[in-house]
Amino acid sequence: MTAAMTTDLELMRTRLSGAIGHHLPGHIERLGWDAGRLAAHQRDRLRALLARAMTRSPFHAARLRGVDPDRFELADLARLPVMTKAEMMADFDAVPTDRRLTRDLVERHLAGVVTDPSLLLGGYVGLVSGGSTGQRGLFVQTAGEYAEFVASVTRRALAAAAAGGGLPPEGLFIGIVGAATAVHSSGLAAATATRPPVRMTPAPASLPVAEIVARLNAAQPPSLLAYATKLPELAREQRAGRLRLNLRSVTSMSEAITPAERAAVAESFGVPVIDMFVSTEGLVGHSEPGGALLTFASDNCLAECVDEDGQPVADGVPSAKVLITNLHNLTQPMIRYELTDRFTPAGTSPGGALRAGVEGRSDDVFRYREASVHPFVLGASLLHAPAVREYQIRQTEHGADIAAVIDGDFDPAAVAAAVERCLREAGVARPRVGVRRVRILDRDPMTSKIRRFVPLPAERRPELAVPRGPGG
Repeated sequence: MTAAMTTDLELMRTRLSGAIGHHLPGHIERLGWDAGRLAAHQRDRLRALLARAMTRSPFHAARLRGVDPDRFELADLARLPVMTKAEMMADFDAVPTDRRLTRDLVERHLAGVVTDPSLLLGGYVGLVSGGSTGQRGLFVQTAGEYAEFVASVTRRALAAAAAGGGLPPEGLFIGIVGAATAVHSSGLAAATATRPPVRMTPAPASLPVAEIVARLNAAQPPSLLAYATKLPELAREQRAGRLRLNLRSVTSMSEAITPAERAAVAESFGVPVIDMFVSTEGLVGHSEPGGALLTFASDNCLAECVDEDGQPVADGVPSAKVLITNLHNLTQPMIRYELTDRFTPAGTSPGGALRAGVEGRSDDVFRYREASVHPFVLGASLLHAPAVREYQIRQTEHGADIAAVIDGDFDPAAVAAAVERCLREAGVARPRVGVRRVRILDRDPMTSKIRRFVPLPAERRPELAVPRGPGG
């Protein structure tokens, strides 16, 4: 690392830590707001977002023609057009409110960011999302706007630490098993959150498990934040005595964790799992320890749970997608931006924030001619095979192919038979499942994520599938 790179990184760390510290008291205070105060805050933030988008973003100026930001109410949001990632990326240069931020400029900046981040044009943070699971997306915001995002991610843990005896002078210390590079939000946070109020020690998910264990053992963080696909593996290491952490909290992030995995992780570490939803686009939600229902940071990002036609779904009904409106990113406005995640809304918290269960992504569902099957149904069988360290399930026309990293004795025929039985119970006729042993699973080079469940491409999916409820 050159002296110039060191200086840039240290300046970025200082700036972001200062901004996070500045925003956190307000964020923690908002946790105690009532519904009326939250709604007023949402309306004011939404009006400011619309005003900025209409005057400085050609993309939004055309889409929002006729809207009066000064008189806009929360109830009016549903009449605005939906925004997709494909539309945003196709016309990226017209989206940002700083006209200097072109796609070419952002891409060139991100190409130079490997492990050591720097600010674009001296003040902007650039991130990438979706490279492993779909179309690539670019996201830009000011350092202060990104600090608002980080504050919404960490404020509940900070509030809990303060309530439990006060935050230590060195800040909240978290071991993070996430992305290896700083172009992804978890990688950027790990690289820059190195001083109070939040300090992170990185053990990237792309490292061999022995190296992750060594880093975490050396650091001994009291809190662990990790990809859901890595937590069961780390729990196994803890049970075997190779990982030796004494945790006060463990949090699953980025990918959906199954109930069985949640129970196994909690048993291994002796603390209930917090489930956290974080999207690079700005939506953040946390469960209570041991809970599956998430409360979302509705002061920072609005979320609408809708069906395939864009109509709101009732409480208890899984959505086909979620439309988000990011209230803190005025640089790259996302107004009714479509996420393919499936939420089951469950009303609001006493403070008016959205509460919902996260069902995974709508484009992860395996759709066969006879039935639609949630991939968790297939993954459950692998949890009963102790030799399976990690796995990936790819849908085939009549079943699935499973790649598994194996440690110890393993009977692939027994696993295949168990998954076939699950598929038959879900309604798939004569399923065929193959299991193969691999040394390592491919991870996205930027995010270090694995796409655990890979459905057939859209053009190969059956035209008609019969819904069979949430289990399959």
